[in-house]
Amino acid sequence: GGTVIGSARCKPFRTREGRLQAAFNLVQRGITNLCVIGGDGSLTGANLFREEWSGLLEELAQKGKIDAEAVKKYAYLNIVGMVGSIDNDFCGTDMTIGTDSALHRIIEVVDAIMTTAQSHQRTFVLEVMGRHCGYLALVSALACGADWVFIPEYPPEEGWEDSMCVKLSE
Repeated sequence: GGTVIGSARCKPFRTREGRLQAAFNLVQRGITNLCVIGGDGSLTGANLFREEWSGLLEELAQKGKIDAEAVKKYAYLNIVGMVGSIDNDFCGTDMTIGTDSALHRIIEVVDAIMTTAQSHQRTFVLEVMGRHCGYLALVSALACGADWVFIPEYPPEEGWEDSMCVKLSE
């Protein structure tokens, strides 16, 4: 994943100067094709990079970093974007890249702590991935037979604490 290789959430790329450096790096290495796998930030950044590409090349030429031949040779940047979110919140796809493996990890954790919870007659609270999207929480709660689930799309009503305590006492 991008987090492991250090490519996730690159702050310099959010600035024009950062994208100018990225364009220079690609030209220097002869790269004209990118496959961007990510969520909203990555794909928005890739689209902006594509829109600015010719202007970035012109600016590099004006600064003397590349010559006119390089501008012509690398005039086209091909980008393929793939939704790599764990949130499964992209319209038009059944399951985004990352959703299945994230759900698998959650189920493994629940399986690991379930016997402890049962043997000690304890209640466990588990927070799962999914920054602003409750898909993983909801699906993992269904898969694991959770008694209670909170998701951002449906905030709890007033007095939820009492209702939850009654349910957990049962």
